[in-house]
Amino acid sequence: MYLNLTHLEAALLFALFASIVLGVIGRDSDKERIRYGLGVFGYFMAAIFGLGWLMYLGHG
Repeated sequence: MYLNLTHLEAALLFALFASIVLGVIGRDSDKERIRYGLGVFGYFMAAIFGLGWLMYLGHG
């Protein structure tokens, strides 16, 4: 089976999996892991959309 993802979908999927991995290996307790993973996911979202808008505005 072949996945045909847009750039945005691929970036969101990467952000999801990376935040899960960083949450699991980054903290000690379950509560801290969930909070850290959600925070990292939020930072990824901000970076994806922020850089996307910068590229859009810079394209002219």
